[in-house]
Amino acid sequence: MKRSPFKTADRATSLRRSTLKTRVKRPTVAEGSKYLAACRGESCYLRVLGVCIGRNTVVPCHSNQARHGKGIGIKAKHEFTVPGCQACHAWIDQGLAPREAKFRQWDVAYARWEPVRAAKMGLMEEAA
Repeated sequence: MKRSPFKTADRATSLRRSTLKTRVKRPTVAEGSKYLAACRGESCYLRVLGVCIGRNTVVPCHSNQARHGKGIGIKAKHEFTVPGCQACHAWIDQGLAPREAKFRQWDVAYARWEPVRAAKMGLMEEAA
């Protein structure tokens, strides 16, 4: 068998090259922090009946729906967050309610939150 005059890449090099091609750009902290900062000081928008404890423990609650970028070990995109109290957030993430009920509750909260967030962040002027 005749040897080629060209040096061929070994297996490690070809694997490394293939991972570089498939790398997806991750959002930076600055890109996502504006959506998370918009949730500060807001009241709970999830308002789960019998669960909600109000305004004191509000945190950004990410969507758990695949259509918003959620996957195994991956949070949804920061733009799909809703301010929610600690109790409602736990109900959405670990509660025993059916998945459809949780999705419905989150979608209603997001529909109420989205125009408030847009006004707060000045997104209305950019969209027009």
